[in-house]
Parts: sequence; C-alpha cells; structure tokens
Amino acid sequence: MDFDGSEQDPEMKTYSTVCVGREDDIKKSERMTAVVHDREVVIFYHKGEYHAMDIRCYHSGGPLHLGEIEEFDGRPCIVCPWHKYKITLATGEGLYQSINPKDPSAKPKWCSKGIKQRIHKVTVDNGNIYVTLSDEPFKCDSDFYATGVYKVIQSSSR
Repeated sequence: MDFDGSEQDPEMKTYSTVCVGREDDIKKSERMTAVVHDREVVIFYHKGEYHAMDIRCYHSGGPLHLGEIEEFDGRPCIVCPWHKYKITLATGEGLYQSINPKDPSAKPKWCSKGIKQRIHKVTVDNGNIYVTLSDEPFKCDSDFYATGVYKVIQSSSR
C-alpha cells in the first residue's frame, strides 16, 4: 500500500506517445475516443484545455464519452450518464456532496473521494493531438474496466 492507501501496481509500463487525431476535429466535437496501446480513452477539449482519461467510469463502467461536462465547486467534471458520478477532468478525482447531519442548517459541500479515474497526458504538436498513457504506479478504480475481461475492445492477441 502507498501512503495514500492506494495499491502499488508492479506491472505498470512506460508507454510511447500516440497520435489520436487532429486538433481541428476535437475542437469541433469537444471530445473524441481512441484506443491507445490497447486501452480505450476519451479526450475532452474544454475551455481551451485538453484532458484524457479512461473511457469507462470507475464506478460501474459507464460510457464517459457520452456524459456532459459540468462545473462543481469551480472544477470541470465529466458526469457519468449511467449513475451521475462526477469526475474531475484535471485529476480524475471522484466528487460527492457532504453535509454534517448534526447541523440541520448546514449547507452541502463538495468533497473528494480521491483519484478514482486514471487520467492520461495530452500534447499538441503541429495540429496533431497525442496521448501518452499514465505511468503513475498506483491502481485506479477505472483500471478494472480498462483492462482484462471488462474491456469493451479486446486485444486481437486473445
């Protein structure tokens, strides 16, 4: 276990950068999907910034590319269309509203569940969009749906 309670993944690899499309195309649609080194990702373009993450929601495998982007507590999030889970675009944190049950006049506040969705690096060069898969050495909840039998796109090597 790591200091933050996450498990270390000894099989994490270092991946090369992959071109997934053209900048003009994603700016029009504000999102695109791609398979990068056998991993399905969604790339968002929101308010002048690019964000990439695993395509399936950490909670139950919902299709994040079909969700809406909304702001919660000043943080842009993708809202999973299946169960309305909120995931920050920048960090992959799961957000929820909390209230103090002992204070009847308390207002709900936004809190973090920690990093739940694996995010990936996006770079732009000469009008091309590139994604580099995360090499962070901890397991994210979204890894469950991005690897193994729960992947939507299976490797041809099976």
